[in-house]
Amino acid sequence: MSYVHCTLVERGKLEVLLSQGMSYAGIARLLGRHPSTVSREVRRNGSPSGYRAERAQKRCRARRKPCRPKAKLEHAPLREYVAEKIAEADWSPELVAGRLARDYPDRPEMQVCHETIYRAIYTTCHYLSYLRAFLAQARPKRRRRGQGKKRRASLIPNRVGIAERPAVVDQRTEIGHWEGDLVVGKGQDGFILTLVERVSRLLHAVKLQTRRAGEVSEAAVETLLDRPISWLKTITFDNGSEFAYHGAIAEQLQVAVYFADPYAAYQRGANEQVNGIIRRYLPKGAPFKALTQLRLDQIVDRINNRPRKCLAYRTPNEVFQQQRQDHLRALRD
Repeated sequence: MSYVHCTLVERGKLEVLLSQGMSYAGIARLLGRHPSTVSREVRRNGSPSGYRAERAQKRCRARRKPCRPKAKLEHAPLREYVAEKIAEADWSPELVAGRLARDYPDRPEMQVCHETIYRAIYTTCHYLSYLRAFLAQARPKRRRRGQGKKRRASLIPNRVGIAERPAVVDQRTEIGHWEGDLVVGKGQDGFILTLVERVSRLLHAVKLQTRRAGEVSEAAVETLLDRPISWLKTITFDNGSEFAYHGAIAEQLQVAVYFADPYAAYQRGANEQVNGIIRRYLPKGAPFKALTQLRLDQIVDRINNRPRKCLAYRTPNEVFQQQRQDHLRALRD
């Protein structure tokens, strides 16, 4: 059985009982302690002038302080890494923790759990609490996710539901399966077509002036047309009417097009997560009118070079390059 130090209350009782001349054995019975515990307490924290509870408590705390391990985030290089990646690179605490494990596998002092980072950020007056403003959802306190919306039927003509999509797409074992959606600016003053490959999470994004189905389909085709045919197998879209010309996309790209169930964003999880990252740079309510394709390309490049937990903290570009090398190797063989 492990030894448990006396509490301040027990020390107060011990002081009174000792002043009454009671023996260690008698005090131990009253405190529910072993006689050796009482003897050790008096020997270690007492003094020639007698035993005083308050003084004994201070001695115990002073003696234990050097024995406690140094808090993780007190290590200056680690703290600087965390602050830089969250404040300047727009990483989440989870990405920071995961990438630290990849970059410093043999240095325990440079590794930290993402919950430790979150607790520090959400602790009032902590030296990292200022990073709260740099989180994707900079709430004053952490909260649980809410409930989803009710589903409604889609009116897209010739729509093929996700239930008919091949099971291999869900397994994420082969490249070439994409997800698509539209991100809307303030007052619908501009739109962004986002296309995300499900395995590598590689993002393509195109600035659009309208959400007309014709403009959307042309942008999707132009964006993916230069990809090798083996990297274009399926696309799964949201149920917006902007994807009504999905037949033209399927014909020109020679892909199968499917639609997620209404209000089932989790069925296009890769796309939804990337859209959330885009919102770090273009928050909801931000106008898109002045957004240029050049600025959008800069955002896309930053996202594609951002490590992802689902990729074992590699970046989409790193995974894409590995896929490319594997593809070329297979062609040579």
